[in-house]
Amino acid sequence: MDMKKFWAVVVSVAVCVSLMAGCGVRQNAESDDMSAESGSTTDDMLALDPLERTDREELFTDTQEPAPDDTVIRVGGLKGPTSMGLAKLLHDAAANEAACEIDYTLAAAADELTPALIQGNLDMIAVPSNLASVLYNKTEGAVQVLAVNTLGVTYIVDTGDSVGAIGDLKGKTIYATGQGATPEYALRYLLQQNGLDPDADVSIEWKSEPTEVVSLMASGTEEVIAMLPQPFVTVAQSKIENLRVALNMNEQWEALGAESALITGVLVARADFVSEHPALVSTFLEEYQASVTFVNSEVEQASGMVEELDIVKADIAKAALPNCNITFLAGQEMKEALGGFLQVLYDQNPASVGGTLPADDFYYGL
Repeated sequence: MDMKKFWAVVVSVAVCVSLMAGCGVRQNAESDDMSAESGSTTDDMLALDPLERTDREELFTDTQEPAPDDTVIRVGGLKGPTSMGLAKLLHDAAANEAACEIDYTLAAAADELTPALIQGNLDMIAVPSNLASVLYNKTEGAVQVLAVNTLGVTYIVDTGDSVGAIGDLKGKTIYATGQGATPEYALRYLLQQNGLDPDADVSIEWKSEPTEVVSLMASGTEEVIAMLPQPFVTVAQSKIENLRVALNMNEQWEALGAESALITGVLVARADFVSEHPALVSTFLEEYQASVTFVNSEVEQASGMVEELDIVKADIAKAALPNCNITFLAGQEMKEALGGFLQVLYDQNPASVGGTLPADDFYYGL
């Protein structure tokens, strides 16, 4: 090859290389733009096959924290100890200092709350323990019990000194509240276990609210015997000078040696609400338990919060709280305590628990 042909070949090759280099720059520029939008380098994109890229995307998605559940929990409670344990939580919620947002309804009787729960207008209600079982059977398992919140809170009080034991109630008239609920079934059971016939040996006069009984006792000139729950025992003592606590029903139950506790109140929820908001329910129960601990340990502060709920005045709450047996039992501990109590009621009268004992799905957290 002569020198002219040689240099012609060199020039041609140089031109081709130059053109190829120009194409490569444009492609890289496009790739860089794509990488900037996707957040990945070209090397990263090339190093992953399509399946590997999908896995990485899924891993990134799975590590994201779920959006917080800001659903407002609609809670209903009764004007008594079953609501007093909620005092700190409701106080914090009103001040926007709780992890849950709560809309609270206070009622004088359980039949004001149960229709709202069944119809979906309330999410949780604090009610007598046997009523929770009745609701479970009535709704074919559409409710769950979340926690036991109150043990025995009823006392036999009188304005004389004739009662020192259950047997002393024979031939007496007892004014009481809680017909068709835990107080009635507990009273009948204790009378029977002490050899008395509730329908023949005593006369029980049922009133709709404890305040009726207190008014009756305050206006009477003769000895009056009544079964009252706290804090209304303390209310009565503040109004009636000669009123005394004759029998602690919780102690009377324990004296029988039964493998169960006297359980007054529980917190129940709609099962569909629990399944739809599991994290929210868990958070609520954690804060509820902390509220119960606070109420039992910081009585003076808690008393003011009880007054905020319009249950009783702070001075009454302060005197009553130590005798209200407010508690928090959940999970297996709840099942053992409540299950044993419901068994006692069932053996006495199946209708008291709705005809049958609840299945395991009645107990939240098992």
